[in-house]
Amino acid sequence: MSDAKKRVCVIGAGPSGIAAAKNCLESGLDVVVFEKNDKVGGNWVFNAKTGHSSVYENTHIISSKTWSVYEDFPMPDDYPDYPSHAQLQAYFESYARHFGVYDRIRFGTAVKHVTRDAAGTWQVAFVDETGNERTETFDVLMVANGHHWDPKHPEYPGEFTGRYLHSHDFKSVDETWRGKNVLVIGGGNSACDVAVEAARVAGKVCLSMRSPQWFIPKFIFGKPADVLAARTPAWVPRKVKQQVLGCLLSALQGSYADYGLPVNTQPVLSHHPTLNSDVLDYIRHGRILPRPAIAALHGAEVEFVDGRREAFDIVCACTGFWTTFPFFDREFVDFKHAEKIPLYRKMMHADYGNLYFIGLFQPIGCIWPMADYQAKIACLEILGRYKRPKDMAAAIAHETSNPHFAFSGGQRHAAEVDYLTFRGELARELKTARVDIGKPPPMRREPARAR
Repeated sequence: MSDAKKRVCVIGAGPSGIAAAKNCLESGLDVVVFEKNDKVGGNWVFNAKTGHSSVYENTHIISSKTWSVYEDFPMPDDYPDYPSHAQLQAYFESYARHFGVYDRIRFGTAVKHVTRDAAGTWQVAFVDETGNERTETFDVLMVANGHHWDPKHPEYPGEFTGRYLHSHDFKSVDETWRGKNVLVIGGGNSACDVAVEAARVAGKVCLSMRSPQWFIPKFIFGKPADVLAARTPAWVPRKVKQQVLGCLLSALQGSYADYGLPVNTQPVLSHHPTLNSDVLDYIRHGRILPRPAIAALHGAEVEFVDGRREAFDIVCACTGFWTTFPFFDREFVDFKHAEKIPLYRKMMHADYGNLYFIGLFQPIGCIWPMADYQAKIACLEILGRYKRPKDMAAAIAHETSNPHFAFSGGQRHAAEVDYLTFRGELARELKTARVDIGKPPPMRREPARAR
């Protein structure tokens, strides 16, 4: 079988999956995309029902449109600096239709089990939109099911008898939240977004943080934060970048102690920052009340590590997600508790040359432009135009031992990357195949159709 005739399976039609399929089509590969939902966009498809991991009703992206575009398909000129989920889903749909990906997607199809046979091909078992169970064979597998869908629930002594939910199931603040006492657990992007939304209608909102965070406003000196960051020359040492950004945040925000928040003693970017322009203002206005970590649960009351006990009606845990693949046997691939994802360029497995993970990284920035780069590399390798390192184990070990910043440990940062640094690394990989990557294109003028 010639390389161009190889059959490729892409799992997921989220932003990374449609980028993978687009590159397959441009490479002349026979590609099929399995998507369990009825639209492209993955988590960016708003769904009010619990059980489907999706954005909540008022979500806006936390990276600017300048650095959140597929480089061959700019966002509409009329999109704001930080588009809404509806605008992004329309953008993804326009992208998928423009590049012919839509015709290759099997909607309403859930992948149940994937195995690799003795010949090295993939047996993909799935349930189609009619409810029938089927299995098909593929030469190449691209996994793009995302890593923000399997909720990580916190565990504490005791039991909470009020309403409990994870951010996975948070869709909006409705009338059932009005006047209630709400506790939000976490200090990341989801936690701060939920706390701000709840503070608009709830009687009291408390934000429990186990560890200090760095809070970065979406705009600095009138520019989107990532646009400003991209202007820093590449030759500036990383530690200097951290020091400058830390001093800038201190000048703009003051000491976090003045907010009642724990003071971060680690350099900025040593863990995933929180991009939010509202939470600190809400804290200073008394609409969000900081609390330390939780020690125990006592029915309707929550005990904090400082000994304080308070009653709450609603507790929302914004405590992250596990990196899991329910269609793989655990003994085959298991990254759930990994503190470092053992993949070259966060995509290539040392043992399986026809397996690619697309979009399995957490940037300080946007995922899908770099997923597009990863998919290009994968397709070039399938066509024989790219050569991976001969000693993959050594290459992976070197990569995991030399992170872009000295990220703090734990599963939270298992796939953490710096956007611009990672972009440069992937671009260099593409240059080995004589593929040049340019700068993000200018904004498109015709609007995408919001759905």
